[in-house]
Amino acid sequence: MKCPFCKLDEDKVVDSRSSGDGSVIRRRRECLKCHRRYTTYEKVERATIRVVKKDGRREDFDAKKILSGLEKACQKRPVPTERLEQIATEIETQIYENFDNEVPSSEIGKLVMEKLRDLDKVAYIRFASVYREFKDITDFMKEMTPMMQPGEAKRETGEKKEG
Repeated sequence: MKCPFCKLDEDKVVDSRSSGDGSVIRRRRECLKCHRRYTTYEKVERATIRVVKKDGRREDFDAKKILSGLEKACQKRPVPTERLEQIATEIETQIYENFDNEVPSSEIGKLVMEKLRDLDKVAYIRFASVYREFKDITDFMKEMTPMMQPGEAKRETGEKKEG
């Protein structure tokens, strides 16, 4: 590993830690020349999965796009970045577990929407409005009406459903 500061490729690992789910190893390294420290991440390289877009185009799966979509949907919402990163990792894991070579973009969108619905209703509606290409306020209302039912409101506030 080359030092990002002096470019020497001789370093020592000062600390190694596994991520919460064990899929990534974080290493703190120290350059033997300039003695500066930097962090690297190591994870298993997986087979390439292609995403099949609505128009039939195919492109390589990029988990960063999932995180980006989550961040846009949750912008100015009280959702910690760590939680968004965790959700993106969970979705990525589901994709690699359930698809071999190709995954329809619609499946990725459904997974994101499922996670957002449980995480933050406003972020869910934001994402759904783009993903489902809402044309007018009627489309918004169709999506929001089930969420406004009494049982959903109680679930949102953490109260138990009656019955």
